[in-house]
Amino acid sequence: MKFLRLGSFSEERPHVLDDRGRLFDLSPLTGDIDGAFLAGDGVARTRAALAAGELTAVDDPADGTGMRLGAPIARPMAVLCIGQNYAAHAAETGSAPPEVPILFFKHPNTVVGPHDDVVIPRDAEQVDWEVELGVVIGQRASYLDSAEQALSHVAGYVLADDVSERSFQKEQSGGQWSKGKCAPTFNPVGPWFVPADEVADPQGLRLRSWVNGEPRQDSSTADMIFGVGEIVRHLSQYLTLEPGDLVITGTPEGVAMSGRFPFLAPGDVVEMEIDGLGRQRSGVKSG
Repeated sequence: MKFLRLGSFSEERPHVLDDRGRLFDLSPLTGDIDGAFLAGDGVARTRAALAAGELTAVDDPADGTGMRLGAPIARPMAVLCIGQNYAAHAAETGSAPPEVPILFFKHPNTVVGPHDDVVIPRDAEQVDWEVELGVVIGQRASYLDSAEQALSHVAGYVLADDVSERSFQKEQSGGQWSKGKCAPTFNPVGPWFVPADEVADPQGLRLRSWVNGEPRQDSSTADMIFGVGEIVRHLSQYLTLEPGDLVITGTPEGVAMSGRFPFLAPGDVVEMEIDGLGRQRSGVKSG
């Protein structure tokens, strides 16, 4: 079962793909795939509605050819990001692996659909890509005691691109990274939201990226320094995570900041994929 949102920007409607790949309108159950839906046992209610034949099938193939694919979750209240969570990526940026999770934020309006354009902001010269596993929170989480308990607060997973402007992030940051992370369109998400109980092991997913068809990143979430459960547990000691919040968990090596590849330019095409979570394709254009 895969959740998705179809329609023009800010007018997306909720849908679900069943295990046979059939697309159903989810609007009889919810107005959107958001925190209220997730906190209200929306995943289980959707399964029950599908089993009972209570949802209406629709014809659109949900692959972007008929209707625009929006981000599979509605705009989250918060987008929390973990930095340098793969040792090889930390090394390529000239840093030692962190001893505790590094937290920064993206503005919620960075979140766009998986095939929407990435828009280069004014004065940007070092726009970079980062394929990442996104974690969608399903229950309010505060002061969790263990990684196992933290995983029970995860509703599911998405593919995300943590687009970054490195000069804004490093040279103009004042010590914080978010200036380089927060331009609109800097977080393509999707195509799907997959429930947590349908992802056998979030630490066993292959994740890859390409620019203009050329391979850039190819790694596994097994290489994370801090796994999903520990990230959520750790964050809950400092803040309260709300249903619908998006946590993106870091990127592996193979980004432009390494010096091995050019930064993105208008006309480039970035593609990303995570096992079981789908593939996205974003064009790059000037603002």
